[in-house]
Amino acid sequence: MNDEFLICEEKAYFTVGHTFYRPHSKITRDLGVLAAKVYKQNQGKLRILDVMTGCGVRSIRYYLESEADYIWANDSNPENKVILDYNLGFMLDKNKAKLTYKNANNIFFECHNNKDYYDLVDVDAFGSPNPYLSTALWATKIRGLIYLTCTDGRTGTGHLPENCLQNYGSYGRSHPSAQEQVLRLIIGSTLQQAATIGLGIEPIFSYFSGSTYRVMLRLLPKINLSLDNYGFLGYCHHCGEYTTVSYKQLGKISCYHQPENKYYNYTISGPIWLGYLHNKEYLKTMKNLAINLKWSTVSDLLSTMINESEFPPYFYTLGEIGRRGKIDIPKRSQLIEALQNQGFSATNTHINPQAIKTNATLKQCIEIAKGL
Repeated sequence: MNDEFLICEEKAYFTVGHTFYRPHSKITRDLGVLAAKVYKQNQGKLRILDVMTGCGVRSIRYYLESEADYIWANDSNPENKVILDYNLGFMLDKNKAKLTYKNANNIFFECHNNKDYYDLVDVDAFGSPNPYLSTALWATKIRGLIYLTCTDGRTGTGHLPENCLQNYGSYGRSHPSAQEQVLRLIIGSTLQQAATIGLGIEPIFSYFSGSTYRVMLRLLPKINLSLDNYGFLGYCHHCGEYTTVSYKQLGKISCYHQPENKYYNYTISGPIWLGYLHNKEYLKTMKNLAINLKWSTVSDLLSTMINESEFPPYFYTLGEIGRRGKIDIPKRSQLIEALQNQGFSATNTHINPQAIKTNATLKQCIEIAKGL
């Protein structure tokens, strides 16, 4: 292997060859490294299962930057052996890593049968994470982390609702904040799967990059699924307003419009996760680490995620505000400031650069935007 062809990503040096590597996904690896580093600081130890390692860059970075004690790197394709032996060789020589070529689900059940549980299980799947949502739980230590990937946005954004039902046990419909819906589908489905074995989950962070969805979850020792955090999202195509709907409200809710004096049915998506997208305190610690590392892009992203973490499970796009209000599209920063001046909470969202999160209604956003 020729060192002249090595790629550098932060502290990792590696070669790609015929394996898979996507440079644009670096920020998702940055977030994973930071979350793992916080876990190591809090727990004092860190064992990682990187079950779809690809070229091995994540495993290298977890070892060098998160200071993992041990890493099990696995890939389903044994043809990657030459590349992975080279990239991970320095870890294998120190007995700090193990390298296998197996089906991911076989790995998870092997871990469970051997009571070999990991502090962080990274599942960087292509397409839907559905085949691994329940099985990854079997390999994860209680209060450990699970890092899931989804690259199939069409299924969860309402374009393929029947596929969504098959993958997540949920019916996803199309609406302006459907990208956030995908994140909530992944969280909600994992929450439900955890509940079937007496466990719970909570999001550490939820990230959408424009093509890839990444969710970091913590496995909890008790069921935390409830009618408050697992339910439905209603969207009125007539007026653009959202509402959350519990199981008890199904069939009893519609959107009333004045002055027409008419009721319109909400388009219902779900069930999905209705709770917070991120753990604010965990993200604050991650941000401090990013600042110390001079990762300014990641630090700025984490600031946005911290600010958006405790808002309702949807957002309003500026285009929708302009179209429905028949006004020029307002500047996001000005609209947020105006909403805050009127006593509302409002912030930008990392999910859509032309959208805001707020506890105001769409009607209130339009009225305030008209005054700008």
